[in-house]
Amino acid sequence: MANKNIPTVSMFRFVKNAGRILKNPLPFHKENFEKYGDIFQIHIGFGQKIIFSRDAAFAEYVLQKNQRNYQKSTIQTRDLAKYVGRGLLTANGQHWARQRKLIQPAFHKSHLSGLLQSIQEAINTEIDKIPPHETIDAFPVFNDLAFQTVVKSLFSSAANQQQINRLQYITEAAQKMLVKELRQPFKRWWFYISGSITKHIRLTQEARQILEDIVEERKKSEIRYNDLLDMLLEARYEGGMPMEKEQLIDEILILFTAGHETTSNALTFTCELLARHPTIQEKIFSEVKKAKNETQDLMEFVRSCGYTQQVIEESLRLYPPAYFIDRVNIEEDNFNGYKVPKNSSILFSCFEIHRHKKYWQDPEVFDPDRFLKTKTHSSYYFPFGAGPRKCIGNNFAMFEMIIAISQVMSRYKIQSKTAEIQIKPLITLKPKNTFLEFLPR
Repeated sequence: MANKNIPTVSMFRFVKNAGRILKNPLPFHKENFEKYGDIFQIHIGFGQKIIFSRDAAFAEYVLQKNQRNYQKSTIQTRDLAKYVGRGLLTANGQHWARQRKLIQPAFHKSHLSGLLQSIQEAINTEIDKIPPHETIDAFPVFNDLAFQTVVKSLFSSAANQQQINRLQYITEAAQKMLVKELRQPFKRWWFYISGSITKHIRLTQEARQILEDIVEERKKSEIRYNDLLDMLLEARYEGGMPMEKEQLIDEILILFTAGHETTSNALTFTCELLARHPTIQEKIFSEVKKAKNETQDLMEFVRSCGYTQQVIEESLRLYPPAYFIDRVNIEEDNFNGYKVPKNSSILFSCFEIHRHKKYWQDPEVFDPDRFLKTKTHSSYYFPFGAGPRKCIGNNFAMFEMIIAISQVMSRYKIQSKTAEIQIKPLITLKPKNTFLEFLPR
């Protein structure tokens, strides 16, 4: 029976805290979780409420056990989609299912193994640019690294540097605009009237044109590169038809946005954590040295770096780039005595679930050894989501991160230059003031 009321944070308290929510909503959410328990809702005005939860069982129920009754919210299907189109990340229902089935084979491990050489070359080119013995902001380094890796995996050498720089600028500008819209819903009318939204949609159209030019050049060249673009161009629906041009551009734009954003955040946070744990750096260095001596095969090398993967998994626990997962229920539902009215907006805080004392021993401690047995955490660990809509690029991202961290650790020791790790929660959880020093080995 659904007989418990979800505790409500008033609209007055929401508006009163609007300034700090815009800057960083996580402390406000934590206060509410501590006060009300693992579920509460915020009244945001116009009769609208958003349910927040850090209950892993509720997340598992929504994302897996009863996932047919839940779809992505308008945050992604409308607000984000106006900037990146209707691809895998922003689609719902049949359209999503059809696209997932079409694109899934391109991200199979057997296909990805053919991309590892390109991934490693892109990573090495960016790591070569790190200035030794200097205090630098590490985030731009890993942001460029992740973006170049996506570019090389998608396009091989089809995109020129000017196009790459412009695509990078546009995807990041659109995200900043979307954050303003979501954090200040009461200002949305002003964003439209002032032309801010129109300006950013125009930028997105420019990005689409750049991508279209790259695709057309590839088609004309008739050269096969075995990259992701080739795989997407050759993918066929059940009736034998290829993707239409607009849909192809949607999917590529989403691969750019989702593919580089989360990885650059994760790599930066991982290096921040490693900088504070020299003994863990040495363990990775020893593992990587041994793996390099034992095999020349890149896939075999990646598989040999088990401890490096544990370090990345623990970093993703503490600082999950996708720190919220959103869903809306199609029909009324109830969970654990709480009634969930039809069309309720639900936000699951991965950040809070990953630091919950109920699920983790010493949750604030960086301890890669807790991932010696990965499967034991699957019901309360969601760095790539869960269920049918789990991130399609999770293997790609993990391979890329293992190669990147192994290459950095084999060449450098890292020292931290800030007292504590700082965060900047936008659409993804971004690092802030990531000042590190890279000392050659």
